[in-house]
Parts: sequence; C-alpha cells; structure tokens
Amino acid sequence: MTKQFASAGDMTEKEISFTEIGRDLWAFTAEGDPNSGVIIGDDSVMIIEAQATPRLAQKVIEKVRSVTDKPISHLVLTHYHAVRVLGASAYNAQNIIMSEKARSMVAERGAEDWASEFERFPRLFQGHESIPGLTWPTTTFNDRMTVYLGKRRVDLMFLGRAHTAGDIVAYVPDENVMFTGDIVEYHSACYCGDGHFNDWPGTLEAIRSFNLDAIAPGRGDALVGSEMVNAALDSTADFVRSTYEPVAKVAKRGGSLKEAWDACRAACDAKFKDYAIYEHCLPFNVARAYDEAQDIDTPRIWTAERDARMWADLQG
Repeated sequence: MTKQFASAGDMTEKEISFTEIGRDLWAFTAEGDPNSGVIIGDDSVMIIEAQATPRLAQKVIEKVRSVTDKPISHLVLTHYHAVRVLGASAYNAQNIIMSEKARSMVAERGAEDWASEFERFPRLFQGHESIPGLTWPTTTFNDRMTVYLGKRRVDLMFLGRAHTAGDIVAYVPDENVMFTGDIVEYHSACYCGDGHFNDWPGTLEAIRSFNLDAIAPGRGDALVGSEMVNAALDSTADFVRSTYEPVAKVAKRGGSLKEAWDACRAACDAKFKDYAIYEHCLPFNVARAYDEAQDIDTPRIWTAERDARMWADLQG
C-alpha cells in the first residue's frame, strides 16, 4: 500500500460524553468513536454495545457506576463488528443478546473481521491482549423479543437490513427512546463495507415511524428532541444514497473501482468530508457499493489481505 488507511494514524484519545437522553437512559459517546448505551431498570442495567476491548469497556462501566450501583445483567450487541463486541467480557453480564443473523455472521466472518479491524483501528485495540476471544451471545432472536428489567420494558427489534444484514435496535417505550447502533449516525460517516444500500433508507423510515423523542446513534452526539432525531435520519439517508448512486452508475457501465471512487468523491466530499471517519470509511463504502450495483447481495468478507488489495486498486 502506498499509504495507510485514514484511521491507522489516528492515535488521539477522544473526549467522552455521557448524556442522559431519557429517564435512566444514557448515551456514552466519544467524538465519532463507537458509542454505547445504558438502560437502567428497576434492579439491573442493560448495556448496548460492548466496545472494542475490555479496556474501553471499563470506561463505559466507570460512567455507569457514576449514576447507579445496580448490577449489569444484560449486554445487547446490535451487530457483529469487532469494535462493537470484543469488549464484552468486562461486563460479566449473564445475558448477551444478538440477532440470530448477527450470530451467524460471527461464525461466518467474525475472526476475519477482528483481524481486519485490528489493522484499521490500532487506537481502539490498545489493550487487545485482554480480549479472551470472539464474543458469542447467550440468546438470539429473529424479528423481535422483549426484555423486562423489572417493570421497565425493552423491545429488541430487527427492522431491516442496513449497516449489516443483522442490525437490531433497542426501544424503550416508557421514554420513547431508541438505541439504533450504526443504522443511524450523526456527523459521522456511515461505514457501509458490510451494508445493504438499497435496504438502508427503508430501515431508517421504519425507525422514523416511531416518532422518537431521542436516539442514541452508533457514532456521534446523542440526539435529543424530534428535530435532531429527524435531522440525523435525513442526513444518514442522504449519506447512503449519495455514496451508492454515483458508484452504481460507474459499476453498471463497466467502469473501474477507481472510477467509482472518483465519482463518489465528486458527489460526497463537499457534503461529508468534515464528518468523523469519512476518509476511513470511503474506500470500503465504494467497494461495497460497487459490488451491490453488480447484484452481489451478500457482502464479501473483509480480511486484512483484501483490505490491502482494495486500497492498492484505489491508488492507481
């Protein structure tokens, strides 16, 4: 490779925010790094997203302990990506929940994804020696399940393919708040390397139909109030469409991946270049959009070797 991926050289620690987005509902955010969520029930706590390592998970736990001493009973993982799941052991949660599809993706590509993301995000994987192995759920479901934390109800739902084929959301009806994982981002680029461009906007509309009072997105600031919620849904949809459409035009006429890259940059740079992890996501997004435009429905597995080949192709 002629140069590193954009995030490989980003070793600057990010400032953490811990924002209450509803009664006993918290968003852990860190300037475009992966977010986590906290749902405090009557007698226990549910965490949404584990972080990349036990070291990073401890930062979430510290914030949890600043607001409650209730035990952490549940860990919900919205999808299979390494930066979301490999810190799971730190929580000692008895219940680890994924969609059935997400679990199948751990089995199919979890090890490869870990190796690939380790190369892309060295800062997030500091302390990786403490990761005991792949994270496996104790419970899975297909379309919907409900967890009761005492009287507090949490609905876990698959609303459609988007960031991956197995994304789920966590909805807390008593406060009308949703934790969306990477289906929704705010002033952060969407990582689409394992995504489904043509399905994603419809999944966003399914989320919009809840008329939510707040969202904890996958990356970026907590979204409180209908104005911020709808702005994030709109900008996420715009990012997905603006990435896919110019790439698809090139792919469908038989153009090269490099031509698709140039077309995507021409459409997206002016609107999104200041978004967090934009430069990091762009090559993976272009490669996946190029494949989907050629009717490759299942995203090809990313490996460190495939990353390198793809990046070299884009330097020509």
